[in-house]
Amino acid sequence: MMAIRLPRILQLKQNILRGSSAAKDVRKGYVAVYVGEEEKKRFVIPVSYLNQPSFRKLLSKAEEEFGFQHPMGGLTIPCREDIFIDLTSSLKD
Repeated sequence: MMAIRLPRILQLKQNILRGSSAAKDVRKGYVAVYVGEEEKKRFVIPVSYLNQPSFRKLLSKAEEEFGFQHPMGGLTIPCREDIFIDLTSSLKD
């Protein structure tokens, strides 16, 4: 398993906020992510989720698949929507 270091998370966050026109409609302390294997659905999640170990596994998967260039203009997470919902519903802000 590959660990994501804090500077990489910060770089990812900066890339998302800088590159996404949709970021303007996201409240401070939150970030938009696109989830799905085929069709992507947009979710707005607390930035604090990026530090959760279970969420970092998803970030590692996203990094392996997309690097830091995400096709949707924001962070794209390549997993099933139901898995993402289950994971995020168990996390605390």
